[in-house]
Amino acid sequence: MSQQLPPGQIATVKWPILHEGDVYQFDEASWSFKLFGAIEEELSLSFSEVMTLPKLQKTVDMHCVTTWSKFGTTFEGIPFREFIKLIKPHSDAKFIRIYGYLDDDPYGYSANLPLDALLGDDSLFVYRWKDDTHDWANISPKHGYPLRFIPPDTFYLWKGTKWVSGIEFMTEDQAGYWENRGYSMTANPFKEERFSDPDSKPSGFFGADEWKD
Repeated sequence: MSQQLPPGQIATVKWPILHEGDVYQFDEASWSFKLFGAIEEELSLSFSEVMTLPKLQKTVDMHCVTTWSKFGTTFEGIPFREFIKLIKPHSDAKFIRIYGYLDDDPYGYSANLPLDALLGDDSLFVYRWKDDTHDWANISPKHGYPLRFIPPDTFYLWKGTKWVSGIEFMTEDQAGYWENRGYSMTANPFKEERFSDPDSKPSGFFGADEWKD
């Protein structure tokens, strides 16, 4: 945990809430997690099956494209690499998209990431959290309950899909929801890679004055 503030960011002790669409209302009976794409055989997991996977706790830094950064949040979750152990990716699968609910569509939201950057302890599908002012608690529906992806701190937080529903393995990098709307494919906050065109601000961008508690 570096606690290094990227350029253009402002540190906050809050965990602001920003999301696209309605807040997903979890229904365990209909919820599933799908692994598909450039793998030998697709796999669909129930919530109970996902929650039997190995877990760890990790304290991380989060950097949002809307210019806030939050240090010292501890999450409990399932490492990304545990899902890879369940399937056999094709040898040329180098990228993934993590999907999540957008309104009523379980695959309405997605964010692209390079596969090899997600194999450490700092790539987690999380379900509970704590910080210096909050004891352990489940993440709220607004933060992505029952399961939300938290990426390494070398990616802006829009890569951290809420209300996750699956992982697509890809042989070529393909844009996700915000990337198709003008946001950076690589999204490194320390290089301030906010937008695909650094000289323009895509529609739908939230500024710091629009943070929500």
